[in-house]
Amino acid sequence: MGMTMTQKILAAHAGLDKVEAGQLINANLDIVLGNDITTPVAINEFKKAGFTSVFDRDRVAIVLDHFVPNKDIKAAEQSKTCREFSCSHCISHFYDVGKMGIEHALLPEQGVVTAGDCIIGADSHTCTYGALGAFSTGVGSTDMAAGMATGMAWFKVPSAIKIHLTGKLPSNCSGKDVILTIIGMIGVDGALYKSMEFTGEGAHGLSMDDRLCICNMAIEAGAKNGIFPVDDVTMAYLKGRSEREGVVFEADADAEYERTIEIDLSQIVPTVACPHLPENTHPASELHGIKVDQVVIGSCTNGRMEDMEAAYTILKGKKIADGLRCIIIPGTMQILRACVERGWYTAFIDAGAVVSTPTCGPCLGGYMGILAAGEKCLATTNRNFVGRMGHVESEVYLASPHTAAATALTGYITEYKEGE
Repeated sequence: MGMTMTQKILAAHAGLDKVEAGQLINANLDIVLGNDITTPVAINEFKKAGFTSVFDRDRVAIVLDHFVPNKDIKAAEQSKTCREFSCSHCISHFYDVGKMGIEHALLPEQGVVTAGDCIIGADSHTCTYGALGAFSTGVGSTDMAAGMATGMAWFKVPSAIKIHLTGKLPSNCSGKDVILTIIGMIGVDGALYKSMEFTGEGAHGLSMDDRLCICNMAIEAGAKNGIFPVDDVTMAYLKGRSEREGVVFEADADAEYERTIEIDLSQIVPTVACPHLPENTHPASELHGIKVDQVVIGSCTNGRMEDMEAAYTILKGKKIADGLRCIIIPGTMQILRACVERGWYTAFIDAGAVVSTPTCGPCLGGYMGILAAGEKCLATTNRNFVGRMGHVESEVYLASPHTAAATALTGYITEYKEGE
């Protein structure tokens, strides 16, 4: 029996000819990632274990993005810990105020991660980089500490689900609608500790921003990772960007999958995940009576250029609904600058939105958009658990940038229809 794409990457990094689902391996790492919340814990464990140096200063990335610029004294102390560690170990990929970005938008943009990599990050949405044809997964801060010191991590090789995509997405839909539809089908534990491997002509027709979004939310289905095959879209994205030469792995024709899910992208509709789980999905067209208090467009899921463009296309020349707060968060400083240069920033402000420096802030109920009791928010973020964005009696609805921008104009959950 052959190997899946994920299994081939893990075998190569473990120095083995073959691995099988369920096998325990110790693999070499290409990148170890942490942020301002998880890295201080990892640094403490790093020191407690007696480590004195990192395995490779060019293979450790520390991104300050959750509470930066610092929201309070605790956040300031956490960032200080990261700064001092990065300085003392000469970490080359350290991103602070001014050059920071939301980690999972920033690392692909900056070419820190590439095809064929084996990546761990002390953040559950590290699975994002599977869009580039890499194996990437979230780990705890203790594993991050060991990874920084040794350049290795142990894994149980995951079994896989093949998600075969055909057709082409409607113009009012994006990768967010695809992954919400899939999670609605299989549930938040439908891919528990499995690899979600996306294949088919439909996959090749998706943009890199769509792929990054889809892999980002693989964890919301319980998956160990999500991954796309390397194709012309991937290579065009990596060209002139990647710091290292990527390695292309392909699944064997006789690779074993636990199940195959067929998705016709042309049948995808604007989809919303209602409180309080990402699996509680409904077509946006069925939710038009739900009034919201806040809209957030951004996050590691949907803060990229195509997301900003969707927001601009819908909001330009129009006004945010009275009584509604609209917060727009470009994923990186490079994306923010592009919004300024293209006039999108001005259009957002003229519409009545506020534009933030890159931050995870509101997504995890940190700052920049906390909800009070009884308030409802429609967000392009990735989780809508009880109390996720503030008070336990608040509600979070998850949707695409198209749906979010359309909702911001009406004040009610609204399906965007092109030309309206």
